[in-house]
Amino acid sequence: MMTSQWSPRMAEHVEDAKKVVCELHAELIKWNLVVWTAGNVSQRVRGIDGAEDVLVIKPSGVPYDRLTPADMVVCDLDANLIIGEHSPSSDTAAHAYVYRHMPEVGGVTHTHSTYATAWAAIGEEVPCVLTMMADEFGGPVPIGPFALIGDDSIGRGIVETLSKSNSSAVLMQNHGPFTIGEDAEASVKTAAMVEEVSQTIWAARQMGDLIPIPQEKIDSLYYRYQNVYGQHSEGASDSE
Repeated sequence: MMTSQWSPRMAEHVEDAKKVVCELHAELIKWNLVVWTAGNVSQRVRGIDGAEDVLVIKPSGVPYDRLTPADMVVCDLDANLIIGEHSPSSDTAAHAYVYRHMPEVGGVTHTHSTYATAWAAIGEEVPCVLTMMADEFGGPVPIGPFALIGDDSIGRGIVETLSKSNSSAVLMQNHGPFTIGEDAEASVKTAAMVEEVSQTIWAARQMGDLIPIPQEKIDSLYYRYQNVYGQHSEGASDSE
């Protein structure tokens, strides 16, 4: 793909996405979701004026406190580098696979946050025993299969697992959480939520037996949160 063929509008959208993605990496630090250079956020830029979709993601191995919008790299949805002076994140192929196979997804985040990654290390899903989990995930946060980094194996595991779940997050076994959203900001929010519930439910399990929520109640809570809560309706009054 030749960027010289992009229209001014498409080029502007890409530059805007680079700023957004750079800023969102600071949110990973803020919410204690990553250490050193681990983790990554990407955003899909939907093609306009004849251009194809691309993704913007951080470069590999550059410390967070040194990242600038100019450092962000742009790849096509086959993970080929289009723009950037650095090599793309080692997880780029996984992000690209998600975008190719889940057209509704506009953002992907990967972290190694402590508690979520601990659940991944034991290969156990995070059970849905909190109303906030029912709201956000519509059930447990599922475990995805073990996969090696470097090709689209992780991406395949993400897509296969989430296709069978309401969840916008998956814990890849022995690796860590990947989250999706309508845009990059939404996927970062979900990453923070995954860590929050992973820690809370771990703590609860140290205190005693977890109390399941019946599936019909989970379904009701999920429907309300996704369709009524917040600015969806004037009738929403939940303070969460």
